[in-house]
Amino acid sequence: MFVSDWMTTTVFTVSPEDNITQAIKTLKEKNIKHLPVVKNDKKVVGILSDRDIKDYTPSKATTLDIHELHYVLFNTKVKEIMVKKVYTTTPNTPIEEAAMIMYDKNIGCLPVVENDKLVGIISDRDIFRVLVDITGVRHKGNRFYVKIKDTLGATKEVIDIVREHGFTIDSVLTTYEGVEKGYKKVVVRTKGKEGDLKGATKAFELKYGNFFFPY
Repeated sequence: MFVSDWMTTTVFTVSPEDNITQAIKTLKEKNIKHLPVVKNDKKVVGILSDRDIKDYTPSKATTLDIHELHYVLFNTKVKEIMVKKVYTTTPNTPIEEAAMIMYDKNIGCLPVVENDKLVGIISDRDIFRVLVDITGVRHKGNRFYVKIKDTLGATKEVIDIVREHGFTIDSVLTTYEGVEKGYKKVVVRTKGKEGDLKGATKAFELKYGNFFFPY
């Protein structure tokens, strides 16, 4: 899966010369948190978020009345408070790499750029949508969670137990976080509620003991 599969292609933007009042209006009307700042050729030159505006206004609000504050915001240009160092991604970037950049850089979105022009945006909300989709959680199936040795064929043994008890597998996820070296955790989610849940649970407990964590 790539960024192009999940990005939003209808992107609301502002220019560096727009005032902050217009940016605030766009953020509220479109119910969004980020505005790429672009020039006429769709080249990204900055990013403006609702957080940037909130960080800018408190210092002004303490010394100005509401009318003066509106005047200041109307006369403050986007380029004065936008973030100029912008992390971007491309449509062909794997979605997990985009998520890693957002996590590592502690940012809420990535403008998607192709041929030096803005073609979309991927946000933390889109990443949440990816997680919901790839796990199959909406399908209301059963969830088997087990810690196993990180050996060849170990994950297949987990999958085989699930299948042998009449379940259709929706997703299989693994992680090495929070486990000692030589082990990994596996989560298998099934489609629907068909299958012998009691039988599968007993089989897991017999094989993995305390390493099986019922959902």
